Amino acid sequence: MKKIQERAGRPDVMKLLADARPEALDPALLADAPRQRTDLARILAGGTEGQGRLRVVRPFWAGMVRPLGAAVALTAVAATVVVVSSADSQTPSGGAGTRSQASSGDPAVPGGRLELLAAAKKAETSPAEGTYWQTATRSDSVDVVGKEGALFAVNTTSKAEWSVGVRPGTQSLMVTGIDGATAPRTAADKARWQAAGSPASLQAPGGEGAGKGTLEIVIGSQGRPLVMETNSDEKIYSLGPRNVSYDDLRELPSKSDELSAYLKALYAEDSGAETASGQTAWMLRRAADLVTMPVKPAVRAAAYRVMADLPGVRVLARATDPLGREGVAVVAPGTVRTLLGSVEQRLVVDPSTGEMLCEQDILVEPSARAEEAGLKAGTTVNYQATTGMSWGEQQITVPANAQR
Repeated sequence: MKKIQERAGRPDVMKLLADARPEALDPALLADAPRQRTDLARILAGGTEGQGRLRVVRPFWAGMVRPLGAAVALTAVAATVVVVSSADSQTPSGGAGTRSQASSGDPAVPGGRLELLAAAKKAETSPAEGTYWQTATRSDSVDVVGKEGALFAVNTTSKAEWSVGVRPGTQSLMVTGIDGATAPRTAADKARWQAAGSPASLQAPGGEGAGKGTLEIVIGSQGRPLVMETNSDEKIYSLGPRNVSYDDLRELPSKSDELSAYLKALYAEDSGAETASGQTAWMLRRAADLVTMPVKPAVRAAAYRVMADLPGVRVLARATDPLGREGVAVVAPGTVRTLLGSVEQRLVVDPSTGEMLCEQDILVEPSARAEEAGLKAGTTVNYQATTGMSWGEQQITVPANAQR
């Protein structure tokens, strides 16, 4: 089977990973966030244009099978491209920045937890099996570009489809970069872009510290969609440190205490003691992944119950995702430090359907660079919204202009 890292016309991924990783990279600084996975996909989907420069491509990444022998390196480079986590980073107390605009309030945790448990109950009734497990997503990320004193923000949006074949002989396909485009974020940002001469491409820092390189931000269409084969023989997903098959997923425990114990064992296997995001954030991420995988309905429900019982997790009974859909917000403890400032990571779930609506990063304390570009506390600076998730009997149609 043609591997992801062997696509015609693409650079050797392992060499690219080795060249991109700084010598001083500390695995303890790794974080697990939506932005990391999309930035890693930039590396896999695009080549370099000079030392340390990566072209912006933002496909859906969560749960993709890890290339054998590359799991640690893949995660490490994803962390260095944009997101750097601090082991002692905490959500600031007080001030307007501690409350997200995406929430209509912060009711008592028990009420929110009941809503999340309602989502678990609804998930138990979801369809059990089919031939292809198919998800559709829409993503949006914010970058700050331009020269000091004239910085402005841009949005990069795109859609993706992922169709995972679970029957013998079926194939898993992911199409990313559908309708991908980058544009100034607001009218004020557009005015600053025009004042700078309306450049077709700009550069943004690739990370904090020396050796992190730059990202090339191309204004306008992001070009042709990219199609990838994402299975490795019978392995169809990555679950923490392991590549797993459909049979592996169907054998997962359906009781929340047993599933929690299973995830804790995976955390330990994934060098959890060296992961700054901590066990709670790691398990929240893995439980969210399970909700969007072709697991048994009882396992999906158990994943929600695991989320509800994680220490330090806040559950808001009322929240609205960036697409205007109402649901329950599950907020990870602490914050993650990025170039735009400290962000809060949250999931939004629809308790009436048991479906995952969105995962997003919300700015809590903007950096000086973000503030100059007009980004305020409460701004969603990165999100991935699920717009479709269901079983299908036919493989998705690949766009005629897609590149492989």
